[in-house]
Amino acid sequence: MKQFALPIRFGVATSGCLIAYFLFLSLFSLHTNIFYSLFNSVITAFGVYESIKYFKLRNGAGFNYGSGFMAGVVTGFVATLIFTLFFAFYATEINTDFLKELSKVWFRDYNTMDGIVFFTVAIMGFATTLVLTLAFMQLFKGSNNLKKKLD
Repeated sequence: MKQFALPIRFGVATSGCLIAYFLFLSLFSLHTNIFYSLFNSVITAFGVYESIKYFKLRNGAGFNYGSGFMAGVVTGFVATLIFTLFFAFYATEINTDFLKELSKVWFRDYNTMDGIVFFTVAIMGFATTLVLTLAFMQLFKGSNNLKKKLD
């Protein structure tokens, strides 16, 4: 469990940034514009990158691809879970008209449940986490190239 402490802390911090960004957008009624949610990927990318970087610094020679990948995935998944719970709470308890404002066409043409929106938010976060972690691990992994002997 000790190996998960750092990634969990980064996940909580990342989710805090995601929530703060969402609430900042809601101050200006921009949170219903899906375009602004693209910045969530930037926030998640920063959190995952920093988590892997500090995890590598902490573990030193004990750092390997598997442990770095685990750090990135745990960070992103924790951030996604917390943000999805906040998003569901916000949409169902704080601003009950939010989902209708978010997608007027969808709700006008289709009779859907709120759960599909929350599921989509979670899946987008998990997918972003996996892709970013795989990309960042290319920067942090050790080289497997054999060194040529200089004669």
